[in-house]
Amino acid sequence: MTLRLYDTATRSVRDFVPREAGRVGIYLCGLTVQSEPHIGHLRSGVNYDVLRRWLLRAGNEVTFIRNITDIDDKVLAKSIEYGRPFWSIAYANEIVLTAAYRTLNVLPPTYEPRATGHIPDMHELIQKLIDSGHAYVAGDGCGDVYFDVRSYPAYGALSGQHPDAMQHPDDGTARAKRSPNDFALWKGRRPASPPRPSGPRPGGAAVPAGTSSAPRCAGATSAPSSTSTVAAST
Repeated sequence: MTLRLYDTATRSVRDFVPREAGRVGIYLCGLTVQSEPHIGHLRSGVNYDVLRRWLLRAGNEVTFIRNITDIDDKVLAKSIEYGRPFWSIAYANEIVLTAAYRTLNVLPPTYEPRATGHIPDMHELIQKLIDSGHAYVAGDGCGDVYFDVRSYPAYGALSGQHPDAMQHPDDGTARAKRSPNDFALWKGRRPASPPRPSGPRPGGAAVPAGTSSAPRCAGATSAPSSTSTVAAST
């Protein structure tokens, strides 16, 4: 039996053919664990579990990756609200999430990377985007880094949207951005933020642990920015 899936790029239903026969890779953007999951959060996990099981039953080797975003603006806001370390809030909610998936009989992922475990990788990738002209450090001195939408003409092609028709992301002040459509890749340190990891930050020199060379800015957030996207790849 042939599996047919909707292909967003071509806007059509197509036969699914892996790039490598018998091997399939799926990436599912997981939850930001600022709170306990609700049924809407778990829906995508169940949907992709059905797909994964079908592929396994068809004899494929399936690598399934589902990440955990354990630090971002929302997690840090909860940390400040409850007066608890951000990691304790994230981990407690991750435990509840894992238990919920288990109750629903969702297979555990092959790999489940956490955002906090890949900060250096984020720095490296963001720096590459800055060096190639696709990202920039905000002009307001807060240390935020934004993706320059206008630098990539194909932006929005996959979803069939034009940048001018998109809702502007609410992730920074207008004076910090070159264009209202630009979105945050990294957020500089704010008051009440957790200590900054040591090492180089995107677009700047090395910063000792617990410090920031950028001016303190209004607000109460500090984290890599996250965009929730569900994707499957072969």
